[in-house]
Amino acid sequence: QVQLQESGPGLVKPSQALSLTCIVSGGSITDNYYSWNWIRQSPENGLEWVGAITMAGSTYYSPSLKSRMSISRDTSKNQFTLQLSSVTPEDTAVYYCKENSRGYWGQGTQVTVSS
Repeated sequence: QVQLQESGPGLVKPSQALSLTCIVSGGSITDNYYSWNWIRQSPENGLEWVGAITMAGSTYYSPSLKSRMSISRDTSKNQFTLQLSSVTPEDTAVYYCKENSRGYWGQGTQVTVSS
């Protein structure tokens, strides 16, 4: 059973950068067919796909966030990381990591952007 656990700061100030890490257990992030995603949810915008990194390391980003985000991975630690720069209050959301092919979700982590 694959398990995902998000970690990161709960509070970020506007204009700063946000970094969230998803630690994966019970399976390797390089295993075939796995696609590792970031999803966020807010009352204003609902559920929003942020981006993904595949088991081969290819990355895909939401067009609306592409200019200020990146997703990377550390295969030695079996984890992947979302970096989002120049955050605004509109980036306030619960951020989830998700494995797409089998539908595994992390529990989510609240990120609030506020001064």
